[in-house]
Amino acid sequence: MTKFLLSLHVLAAVLAIGPITVAASMFPRTLRRAHSTSDDHEAVTTLRVLHRICRVYAVIGSAVPVLGFATARSLGVLGSPWLITSILLTAAAAALLALLILPGQERALAAVQPVGSGSGSGSGPRTAARLAMHTGVFNLLWATVTVLMIIRPGSSTGA
Repeated sequence: MTKFLLSLHVLAAVLAIGPITVAASMFPRTLRRAHSTSDDHEAVTTLRVLHRICRVYAVIGSAVPVLGFATARSLGVLGSPWLITSILLTAAAAALLALLILPGQERALAAVQPVGSGSGSGSGPRTAARLAMHTGVFNLLWATVTVLMIIRPGSSTGA
């Protein structure tokens, strides 16, 4: 059962968190493009799709910690410091996504000027930079969790 849970946990992480990291990373660049050209329908449409990917996969991604807890319980490592650190980093990444990245994307989408009304204020580049920074931290947190999951203290692989 442990191997099955671990397999589901890893699959959920790859299939749910991967799309969020890619879509969220693409959003700031596309936002800059949308602000630089007032008639770029494609950029605005792409922004909407990227935001939808982030929102939907954030919900799907909730399976990752659920399966992670089940796997950790099955392995008997719930109290391990490396796991507790991973849980805290995962919670930080989830909070960053829920409190800063997704709302920032929503505000950015609302601020994208309709076609023909000009390129908007100078806040577009600042918003894009802030979203890029938040996304970078989000991605770094997940990379750290991934490393902790692979190279964990007391691992039976000897790595």
